[in-house]
Amino acid sequence: MSERSNDDWLAALQDPVAQTAALGDLRARLQRSIYFYLSQDRSDLRGLAAQELTQMAEDLAQDATLRVMDNLHKFRGESRFTTWATKIAIRLAISDLRRARYKDFSLDQLTADGELLPSRARLTSSSSPSPERAAERDDVLQKIELALREALTERQYQALVAVALKGVPMDVLAQRMGSNRNALYKLIHDARRKLKAHLQEQGMSTDYMLSLFGE
Repeated sequence: MSERSNDDWLAALQDPVAQTAALGDLRARLQRSIYFYLSQDRSDLRGLAAQELTQMAEDLAQDATLRVMDNLHKFRGESRFTTWATKIAIRLAISDLRRARYKDFSLDQLTADGELLPSRARLTSSSSPSPERAAERDDVLQKIELALREALTERQYQALVAVALKGVPMDVLAQRMGSNRNALYKLIHDARRKLKAHLQEQGMSTDYMLSLFGE
């Protein structure tokens, strides 16, 4: 069977007679693409057997096919239809893996004692700073961590640390906090603004900190 053109895909997926076969072809194609993505050397999936990856790819392909159909009206023909559909499928897989990674995430972890910011070695460049500059960086890191805990409300602190420092997906955090993405965006925006103002009051401007850690 010859490769479908963009118009062929769109017509078949919207034709009551041809749709079943077209959906099957699309789902199979997306499953192969997702399986290839999952089978790469990913540390979070390294312990899974091929059969488990296949099942995961099948499940994601089902969801991706539905997502493609829901967004069919947005396809503008600027690329091959299969390329566009595959991008949707891979983004869905990435999102699903990120949610799975943080399925046991707890807000209580963010308020536990311990080091919050990365160590100085991970924030600096490859060149070794002078003892004076290293001490200055340590002092600034301590002030930033103190500002995070003192200048922000508990919810602002939890949201900003989770997203900016821990990399927790917005949708996961919104669910944990009993909120929604729009409210969470505003919460984080307000937290950033309050933190910036607090640090500036102590003479630590953004330019100063970028210069300090960018060398």
